[in-house]
Amino acid sequence: MQFSEGQTVVYPHHGPATITSIFSRTVKGVEIEYFKLEVHDSGLSVSVPVASADSVGMRAVLNATEMNALFDVLRAPTLDEETKWSRRMKDNQEKIRLGDIVTVASVVRDLTRRNDDKGLSLAERDLLRHAQRPLVTEIALSLGIDYPAAELALHEALAGNAGAGTGTAAA
Repeated sequence: MQFSEGQTVVYPHHGPATITSIFSRTVKGVEIEYFKLEVHDSGLSVSVPVASADSVGMRAVLNATEMNALFDVLRAPTLDEETKWSRRMKDNQEKIRLGDIVTVASVVRDLTRRNDDKGLSLAERDLLRHAQRPLVTEIALSLGIDYPAAELALHEALAGNAGAGTGTAAA
């Protein structure tokens, strides 16, 4: 994927970041080109080799079509889930660790519904809060809205509101 200076991207381990520059550095006699990212939440500066950007999961912010698909996942029925909380916790942690935003959305959907129906353990509640953060950030960036509005859109989609996010995403 082509990235450019000034573009906002999502880096899986740190969240949204802006490409502040593209520079070269010589390592062991080989010139390597890097993206310099400034992470939005922390101000952390990260250098990512251009050749490795795709393999580490760096990607553009979701477009309107992708965002609508994400909202569809949030509204979709819950799939079969593990009944034993420790296995469910481990499975959900692994899904989140993968960094795929659609998979994270499915974890948030399933944990939210389980919380509403049966309640969650303290660890699962923490995991749910942790998993919601990148979703809210992605929704805010993609739709060009603030965090409170993004949280509202997320909660409306989780509640099954068929219009959640769709009108804004298409605009």
